[in-house]
Amino acid sequence: MLRCRNVMWTPDDTYAIARIDLPSASTHGWQVRLQRRGEKFGKYFADRQCGGSRASYRAAKAWRDALVERLKEQDQAPRICLKSARNSSGVVGVSKVAVSASNGETYYFWQATWCPEPGQRRCVKFSIRRHGDRKAFRLAVEARREGVAS
Repeated sequence: MLRCRNVMWTPDDTYAIARIDLPSASTHGWQVRLQRRGEKFGKYFADRQCGGSRASYRAAKAWRDALVERLKEQDQAPRICLKSARNSSGVVGVSKVAVSASNGETYYFWQATWCPEPGQRRCVKFSIRRHGDRKAFRLAVEARREGVAS
């Protein structure tokens, strides 16, 4: 949850909606940005034109909700994941990740990612240092399989 000006925001409240405050450009409002299958959608809702920040947020949320519903109606075919040429693991949604820490050390993980529902993304990492390369890979493959199945 995100807390902003004594208001608690949930991920459902802010999905694809961002607050834009640029005082030097006199720009204050909410922006909706969404991409679906390579097509980008966006609209800006200025506080001044909508009658304040709460009204501009409500307008942005209503526009976003209507857009998501329209896209759901158009998008009846299930999403088909194919192995990318960039995929070196051989398993869709499983990749090897390297993270550089502030102390200069690099940590390696096998990561599994999947989308349980539209607009949601799940990710789990398995340390190669802790599990070894092969076991971490197997754990990531199994986590992805279970995540997609549920």
